Amino acid sequence: MNLSPTMAARDNAGAAALSKQRLRVWLRLLDKNRGMLGQLRASLRTEFDTTLPRFDVMATLDRHRDGLRMSHLSAHLKVSNGNVTGIVDSLIHEGLVKREVDHEDKRAATVYLTPLGIERFTTMASAHEAWINSMFAQLDEAALEQLSHLLDQLHGDAT
Repeated sequence: MNLSPTMAARDNAGAAALSKQRLRVWLRLLDKNRGMLGQLRASLRTEFDTTLPRFDVMATLDRHRDGLRMSHLSAHLKVSNGNVTGIVDSLIHEGLVKREVDHEDKRAATVYLTPLGIERFTTMASAHEAWINSMFAQLDEAALEQLSHLLDQLHGDAT
């Protein structure tokens, strides 16, 4: 079926308008993300004198209480081994994480939260949950379900 020139022009205009709207929504998502991450970073710094990357390392290790090899920790966080090494070294220095070298492969090391690390992370995680709860306080359960459903519909690598 061939469209008349007028219908084709309307379709093109509609597609262009939809494309611009998608771009505006994307920019709003980025803006909200930056704002929320900024609030989290400031709260972590103020309340716990720590950073979001350190929190993320501890959260990942908390979910893997049997420990993770450094390479697996980097993969979970989607960052380079070098990025994780500095953070882990700092957490080791503070007694929050321990590192054990593999007896069979001396190049590999597994890292774990220490009991002190677990205690500190539990406190930080509780505060983190409260901060997130506050950020989403305007949304009721139905709105949160709708937002979650809409986000699930977006294409892209979400893993």
